[in-house]
Formats: sequence, C-alpha cells, structure tokens
Amino acid sequence: MKVYQTNEIRNVALIGGNRTGKTTLAEAMAFHGGVVSRRGTVEDKNTISDYREVELERQQSIQSTVMYAEFEGKKINMIDCPGFDDFIGETIGALRVVDTALMVINSQNGVDVGAEIQWRRTKSMNVPVMFAVNQLDHEKANFDETLHQLKEYFGGSVMPFQYPVNAGVGFDSVIDLLQMKLLKFPANGGKMLVEDIPADQMDKAEEMHNALIEAAAENDEALMDKFFEEGTLSEDDMVKGLKLGIANRGTFPVICIAAKTDQGVDRLMDLVIKNCPAPSEAPAMKATNGNEHKFNAAEPFVGFVFKTTIEQHLGEVAFMKVCDGTINKADDVLNTNTNTKERISQLLVFAGKNRVEVDKAVAGDIIATIKLKSTPTGTTLVAKGDDIIEPTAYPDPKFRTAVRAKNSADDEKLGQALNEIRKTDPTFLMEQSKELKQMIISGQGEQHLNIVKWMIEKLNKIEVEYYAPKIPYRETITKSAEAMYRHKKQSGGSGQFGEVHMLIESYYDGMPTQTKYPIRATETYDLPWGGKLIYNNCIVGGAIDARFMPAILKGIMEKMEEGPLTGSYARDIVVNIYDGKMHPVDSNELAFKLAGRNAFKEAFKNAGPKILEPIYDVDIFVPSDRMGDVMTDLQGRRGIMMGMDAEGAFQMIHAKIPLAEMNKYSTTLSSITSGRASYSMKFAEYQQVSADVQGEIIKKYEEEHKDEE
Repeated sequence: MKVYQTNEIRNVALIGGNRTGKTTLAEAMAFHGGVVSRRGTVEDKNTISDYREVELERQQSIQSTVMYAEFEGKKINMIDCPGFDDFIGETIGALRVVDTALMVINSQNGVDVGAEIQWRRTKSMNVPVMFAVNQLDHEKANFDETLHQLKEYFGGSVMPFQYPVNAGVGFDSVIDLLQMKLLKFPANGGKMLVEDIPADQMDKAEEMHNALIEAAAENDEALMDKFFEEGTLSEDDMVKGLKLGIANRGTFPVICIAAKTDQGVDRLMDLVIKNCPAPSEAPAMKATNGNEHKFNAAEPFVGFVFKTTIEQHLGEVAFMKVCDGTINKADDVLNTNTNTKERISQLLVFAGKNRVEVDKAVAGDIIATIKLKSTPTGTTLVAKGDDIIEPTAYPDPKFRTAVRAKNSADDEKLGQALNEIRKTDPTFLMEQSKELKQMIISGQGEQHLNIVKWMIEKLNKIEVEYYAPKIPYRETITKSAEAMYRHKKQSGGSGQFGEVHMLIESYYDGMPTQTKYPIRATETYDLPWGGKLIYNNCIVGGAIDARFMPAILKGIMEKMEEGPLTGSYARDIVVNIYDGKMHPVDSNELAFKLAGRNAFKEAFKNAGPKILEPIYDVDIFVPSDRMGDVMTDLQGRRGIMMGMDAEGAFQMIHAKIPLAEMNKYSTTLSSITSGRASYSMKFAEYQQVSADVQGEIIKKYEEEHKDEE
C-alpha cells in the first residue's frame, strides 16, 4: 500500500439505526476499494466487518470496526459503528477521530430512533453529516417520504444531491443534481452509465439543482457574488461551496444507494472524496495544555489512541489517529500515560478481519499497532514533548447490576475477564464494592450488559449470574443523644476493662460547638464515603488515659463503616467523649475499642437515626407525544420534576430520582416510548428518605441479615 498524504485521506464513520445496512455498505465500499474481491453478506456471516463470534451469532454490529478502501487515488478510512444506543460508546469513539459521519437511512422506515439519537451525538460533537438513503431497491422504499422526514427532523439544510427515478423493485437509476446527469447502475454492480436526463425529469431536476446552487453559494461570499452576477455556478464551484457547507455543518447532502445490490456505491465514494473534508480541513485535535494539532505532517509526531481491541493471534491492538507528523515502523515514541518509551514494532492497516502491514503513516491517517504496554483508549503517544490530547467524553453508565460466578472458585477468573472487557470498552465500569459486598458492573443498557455476560460465558467459559445490586445508603442522626458502655471480661489472668461515656450530635456546616462538656482537643475527618466525623476529647481529670483515645476512635469508625440501621456507612456526626473509667491492670486498647464501638451504637439508635439515599440528576430526552407516559412513570419512581426544555419535537425533562428507583429504567423507558427516548444520569446528592420508605429498607435489611445468619 502506498503512503497516503493528508490531503489524500478521508475519514468517515458509518452510523445510523439498527438494520439500516451500514455493514452491507461497508462491505460494498471495501469491494469497490479493492480490499475484497467478493462481497460478503450479513446473512451468510462472511462480511469482513461483523466477524466477531457474538456479531455472527446475533447478526448485528456490537463493536465499531475499522476498515479502509482505496478509491481514485485516495484512501477512505471507514469505521462501521453499531446501531443500538447501548453501544453508543463505540460510535462516540469513532466520531472523535473521523471528519464526516455518513448516516445510513433505511428508505422503507425513514428516520428511525437510531438516526435521531446519533444525529444528536454528531451535533454535540460538531461532526459533519452526509445521509445515504439505502435499500431503494426494496418494494416498500419511499424516497420522497424519507426526504420529507430528514428535513422535518434535521432542518432545511438537508439537501438532496440525488434523487431516484424508479425507487422500489427494479431500482437502477438516479438523477445526479451535481452533474445534472442520469446515472444508471447495472444489476449487482458494475460500471455505472452516465446519460442525459430524460425530458420528463428535467423540470424537477432543474428546480432541485437550482436549490443546490443557492445552498452552495451561501457558504462562500465570493461564490455568492458570482451567483448574483451569473445566476448560476459551475459544477466545480458548486463542489467548492458545498464542501465548505458540509465541513461547517451548513449543508447535509442526501445520496441514493442500494448497498446490497451494489448500486450507487461507487458514486457515493466519489462524492465522499470530492465533498468531504480532508483531515487538514477539519477541526484540530486539542491538547489539555491548549495546543492544537492540525494534522500537519511537518510537525513532530502526535498520535491519539481512540480504540482498543483484543484480536486472536495478535493480542491487544491500539487504533490511533495520527494528529501530527508521521509514524514509522520501529519508531520510538513516548507514552504520556506512563511517561515511558514505546517501540512501534508493527504498523497495521485494518479492514475488519483483514489487515495489511505498512511501514509509515502520515498526519490524518488511522493506523493500528500492537504490543504496547499500558496504552488504554485515550492514551496520547508523542515523538517529543508532553502534550496530551483531550480525553473523549463518554456518557455515564445508565444500567447497573451485581454479578457473581456460579462457582466461587471462578471468582478470580471472573475479575480478570471483566478487566479485559473494561480495557476495550470505556463505557463499561466494574467495581468490587467493599461497602455493598458485591461486584457491581455498569453499562449503557440491559443489552450492553447482556453482551458482557455472553462474552464471559462463551469466551471465558465462566458461568455467571446477574442479581439485584444493593443501594449505597448512608446513615446519620437528627438529634443529640448520650450513651455509656462498659466492656468487662474476666477469664483467668488479666481481663479486659474499658468504660466510655459519649455525647453524639448531628453535624452540619456552621454548627455551634456544644458547651455541656469542655473540649480539650478536636480531630476532623473527611470520610472516604462522604460527610464528616468530628471527634472531640472532653475528658477531664484523667478518667481515660490519652493513649486509649485512638482505640475508642477506631471502634467508632468500625461501626460507622457498618451502620447500626442497615449496615451502610454512617456520616456527618460529632462524637464527644466526656467520661469513662479505667482499670489499672485490665484496661487495654481492645477493651476501649469495643466500649467505644458499643457506646456509639447505643447513642446512635437514640439520636433520631435516619437513612439517606443517593439521588441522581436524570435528563430524559423524550418525544412530545410520549411526555404523559414518561411523567406518569417518573411519579411512580418518587421522581421530582425540576424543569423542561423544548428541542423541536422533543422535550428534555430534568428530574431528580432515587437510585433505588432506577433499576432497569432503560428497559422501561424504551418500552413506553417505542425506543425513541434516551436519558443520562449523574449522581447529585444524598437525601433523607421518608419514614415509610425507611421502614421498608430496615425491614428488608433485617430479613436479609437474618437469612445470612
């Protein structure tokens, strides 16, 4: 493979809803680009994109697949992305490094849920979009309705570059509004024929062509002046203006294809090369120190790892975009993640399951390498300096569950398997929770975590089960209380003796210091789980020796780590140790630790104990016609409405909802909105639960604790 220069490279992500034909289109583009000599199909399970075992079994994309095609002396890097929102992390990673998103639309169904969701993602990430209306050879294809929906959902800047003459069974022709020619596609591929536009199509073609000219002129002042002077633009001028419009998201072209029968794909690739921005024409990659990397081959090398996979016979593969400079096989680079040197042992160009070794890549290209150490997704590699490319912003998890191996002997293997998955999926999180005594895994939805389970069981041969995750409650008090506890034990020889008297209070910012007992010393602790503990030594007259005060604190802290109500962490408490007794022989640290622990437990129960629960800020993006159903469901989840914002035909609902009520919410929301709604959630605060809810929580805990005993 030749070394492609920056202006010869186009980076495109294939995005869109499920079953729109993205993988089929990627296969056809690879065929036209000479990567494969024969096109595979999803049904025959022989495409170069969906080649992983889970994808073959389910016949859908689970991971993004990096591919390429060589076409008309240019290189098109393609990333075939999954259609389901549960795997949105794969799409986000791809959108971070491409310069255009090619959104595939099924002409039978028009704008679907996946298109709506992924459009919002391209908008937030400022990525140009082209639409490929696919499956125009299907009997239910409806281009006019699809175009109407595209304009309705995504605005008047959606501009058809083509329209079909005979959509449906027998589809083989489109009017190309740039060339003002009829393009005829032979059945099942082959060289397209360029003919004059039939007379019965000329009026429609000219009207749409003129609209395209105006759209092109609007993107450049010089072209606008020329348009006013001459009343038209040449094809080259149109291409120039439209290219500017595409790059700044002022124009969104619509192209016609039937990928399965390979019709229109070569013209689509031609339009990508001529109209999509090269890397040097796209926004720069920004570093955390403010530097910008503009894909300049003359600068020192900077590469950004945007994806990590584990491939059979290769091990861990790091996919990177070259942000500046060039990279050569055998180069030494600095890993800014570890501040250590790495040797680039191999440079690979991937086309799905196929790969080619190359010697060099330049700025703007997408490349892969292997055998790097500690180079997860998001790592920056540099020839010199310490620039770190800004990390990709992935959404917070929305679905959580507890997981365990059915055979406890597999616990260690399970942890290793989950760590391997975490390496390749930034939206998957795992935590061995000391607090909850559970392995908690989190992802983007139920389907996401079902795929994780499939991988563990099929690939790692570990039988696992999912079960309800516990809620990380907090315990605190609402009033003051005093208690004393005497620990006394005698069993031959020296015994154990310690007596502790304490006053506990509810802590809050700006609270006054208690005056009932004089405070000799104060220690303040910011607790790892949130909140504070204030530990006051109020002992006078040597009732308790100072050397036993740390032991008392240790006992209190042990009980705070396993609160008296539900075993949850306790927080925001002031403890005043004001009296006690010692024995000259039997007093020791253990005795005072136990006395402190039990005195705290007794005082806590008499201090108006309350349970706090985690509350999340939840933003729900929902179609206006489904608002009522969603809001009714929120009320049943103890949700509190915080406001709404309108966004076209959608509403953004802002709410606060207890984590305890969010279990499997993604599945419920999808069900009541037919998959059209999406949401995000982020921890906000802890709030006190109501008395009835607290009673239910304590009762449930006591029942579970009884079973454990």
